[in-house]
Amino acid sequence: MLWHEKGGSGKRVFLLLHGLSATSGVWSGVKQLIDQRGLGRWIAVDLPGHGRSAARADYSVGALAADMASLVRKEADLFVIGHSLGAYIALALASHWFGIAVRGVLAIGPKVTWSTEEVNSAHQLATRPVRWYTSADEVCKHYRRVSGLDERIAPEEHWLCHAVSHCAEGWRLAQDPRTFQVVGAPFSSLVASAQPPLVFARGEHDKLVTESELRIYSRQVHQIAGAGHNVHVENPAEIVSLMQTLNLED
Repeated sequence: MLWHEKGGSGKRVFLLLHGLSATSGVWSGVKQLIDQRGLGRWIAVDLPGHGRSAARADYSVGALAADMASLVRKEADLFVIGHSLGAYIALALASHWFGIAVRGVLAIGPKVTWSTEEVNSAHQLATRPVRWYTSADEVCKHYRRVSGLDERIAPEEHWLCHAVSHCAEGWRLAQDPRTFQVVGAPFSSLVASAQPPLVFARGEHDKLVTESELRIYSRQVHQIAGAGHNVHVENPAEIVSLMQTLNLED
């Protein structure tokens, strides 16, 4: 099962894709502003192996993009907004390989340079068993750490929506560890295959990607002052303003 929720009104659709280890809860502020500004409809997804969505047998950017395409195949006025891993999926969807037409992509904070050590470390994480915790407080603290959603930028619990789960064995992250299999996908080839206009954004203090790295792939790079990696949580208004630059004229 692929969990998602929808809101807004109109023919224009924004598909909102979170990053690795997060859930659709990170789009709370963005969704609210889309509604307030009357920009169109939105679809917020828990990626497979995250939040309320079911796990897959295996994970790759292409497989995740195919899952997303099934949600929006009939949408004729589609824009994809992706953060981190979600940006990779957005670029794949924009290739037209999956039988959908994407009018524009906003890619937020994608890590584009991976060392061999980083890739190997992530793939090792994918082989580890689920870690169990004895309390909700303990597992929520761990989720905040791995997602970067500390109490400074995400003080309210709705930002952590369905990121943890509970069963007889105890508490655990909802994320399937095997999702780390996606790390190391070739960013340059995804950008090269994307057909519609691309806009990149990063927080000024994002430690995972630099402005100069993004400018290798596009002149449309926006740096958002004072923000870190989760700029869509820290400053959703800036993200929504950038969304309005994606050739949104009727």
